[in-house]
Amino acid sequence: MEMEKEHRSSHPRLVLVPLPFQGHINPMLQLGSILHSKGFSITVLHTAFNSPIPSNSPEFGFVSVPDNLSEQLISADDLLPFISLLNLNCGVPFQECLAKMVQKQEVENEPSIACIVYDECMYFCDAVAKYVKLPSIVLRTTSASTYLSRNAILQLKAEGVLTSQGTFFSSTNIQGAVASLISALESLFNIFYLGSTSQDLVPGLHPLRFKDLPVSKIGTPEIFLQFITNIYKTRTSSAIIWNTNDILEQPSLQEIQKQCQVGIFPVGPLHEVAPASSSSLIKEDNSCITWLEKQKQNTVLYVSLGSVASVDKKELGEMAWGLANSKQPFLWVIRPGSVDDQEWKKLLTEGFVEAVGENGCIVRWAPQKEMLAHGAVGGFWTHCGWNSTLESISKGVPMICKPCFGDQRVNARHVSQVWRIGIQLENMCERGEVERAIKRLMVDKEGKEMRQRAKNLKERIQLDIREGGSSYNYLNKLIELIMSF
Repeated sequence: MEMEKEHRSSHPRLVLVPLPFQGHINPMLQLGSILHSKGFSITVLHTAFNSPIPSNSPEFGFVSVPDNLSEQLISADDLLPFISLLNLNCGVPFQECLAKMVQKQEVENEPSIACIVYDECMYFCDAVAKYVKLPSIVLRTTSASTYLSRNAILQLKAEGVLTSQGTFFSSTNIQGAVASLISALESLFNIFYLGSTSQDLVPGLHPLRFKDLPVSKIGTPEIFLQFITNIYKTRTSSAIIWNTNDILEQPSLQEIQKQCQVGIFPVGPLHEVAPASSSSLIKEDNSCITWLEKQKQNTVLYVSLGSVASVDKKELGEMAWGLANSKQPFLWVIRPGSVDDQEWKKLLTEGFVEAVGENGCIVRWAPQKEMLAHGAVGGFWTHCGWNSTLESISKGVPMICKPCFGDQRVNARHVSQVWRIGIQLENMCERGEVERAIKRLMVDKEGKEMRQRAKNLKERIQLDIREGGSSYNYLNKLIELIMSF
């Protein structure tokens, strides 16, 4: 165990355990900043793999714990097996580390640990907390709607409709209401594993179609089913924190509370409540701000597909020429590793730069919250990860949604059909479709109406996180719960 920073404080201490990926580290550290501002001392227990940068959060203590992993073990195609391995490897070293921390607080009069807050994907923490006799709280970093859609799949398996291999039993063997669902549900896993694109609505999950369900294309159905069983299994945790709020997902949250044996606390959007800070694992390029300052109000399309998704050769070209042909100013983030460097260099030499001229700006990584808050940005082409979706909504920026995998499909469907603040690209990228979508969002009347709805939603969320709002009230209740441990 390596103690990177140590703090002494009379306030109760909270131990945070993030999943070591950017989209999970961000909300965990944002939650830590919020709780620190309320008087708690924060210690982050983290893996050596993809470890957070302590200097970004100097008010926290950081403790690195061995994980017996290497960066060569992980790629987007191995994500679920990696998370399983992470939980297998980390249980013992994290338990030893926490036991030492508890012992140290007793011997050296250190601040007492009130509880452990862990990412839902770090589910080994439940047993560790139980071993060291500390309360635990789960942080869910996806939307409430994603939880319901994944949980529906688990319920089908529990009812015997879905086998562990991802196939369905014959409807002739099933009675009552379940039988009426079989014809629609029979192709559920075929949708994702055999490439089907079913437009049928999922019963009880409006407006989701089967093609929108957050079923992983990675690995086997059995691996995916085990993954969602592990992260949603009822354990001994005292509460669940959710990075969402009633404004966005009240019906889903109410349904979840009926199902949960413990209280849920939708205190999001965490990035709006937390003091401003950066938890980026990639160096941010601020040079694009100078370019943005020269652009007119609401004219720039900001393009970023997140911290994990990759783009193949064909898609890269279609995106690029769709952007160029739209004649709309754009700021495009090309994350290191997201595209093949040779293909990217080839594209730049095929007339793309000349066609775009000063109308475009390309960077490797950007401070996204600042980009979305800039007055020149009038639209966001996003993969619809939950963090990016929340950040765009919170700044009143409408979206072009191109989900890549997992919960991004659920989020994109809600952006386009529930909140009606974006356009979803349904097919593989084609430059003509890209150009039309950009003009719809950035120029046409339809886009102006989306921008107004996004602005209205932003204002409602701002009220919700202030005194008297539901997120504000849930945060106070959460603090009361932690203080009662």
